[in-house]
Amino acid sequence: MNSTRKNDIVVFLATGFFTGFLPTMPGTWGTFAGIPLVIISHRLTSIMQPVVAVVFVTFAAYIAGRAEILFKDRDARPIVIDEMVGFLITLLWLPLNFLTLCLGFFLFRLFDIVKPPPISTVEKRLHGGWGIVLDDVLAGVFANVTLRLLLIVAGLL
Repeated sequence: MNSTRKNDIVVFLATGFFTGFLPTMPGTWGTFAGIPLVIISHRLTSIMQPVVAVVFVTFAAYIAGRAEILFKDRDARPIVIDEMVGFLITLLWLPLNFLTLCLGFFLFRLFDIVKPPPISTVEKRLHGGWGIVLDDVLAGVFANVTLRLLLIVAGLL
């Protein structure tokens, strides 16, 4: 496979199937692009879900790092594979239904935008693909725990 074709595939994946190129809110569109990944993940056993998540986090870090080099910009706006990963983590081991999908989406975007510590620290200190992805993984963990607590308090979990 020639390098131009490889670069095209990297850009396609890193931009969440080109949703990262939409003119406004690329992170939000990238999170939407993660919905099929979440649905596919929930069809797996509870043991396989975290395995797939770890594999996808690693894959996303590689793709994001390659895309950052291609775009010649640190954590370039079109790179949204990290939002896809973060949303996958948000709904890990939680029931998947319209309520959890919507609340999880909102909570993930909130934590991804606000970036409370240690999310902000990770974003500032790490570079390359891992720096792009791990702050979203943490935002996903924050969103997952928050959603889990909300569901417990509401008697839905």
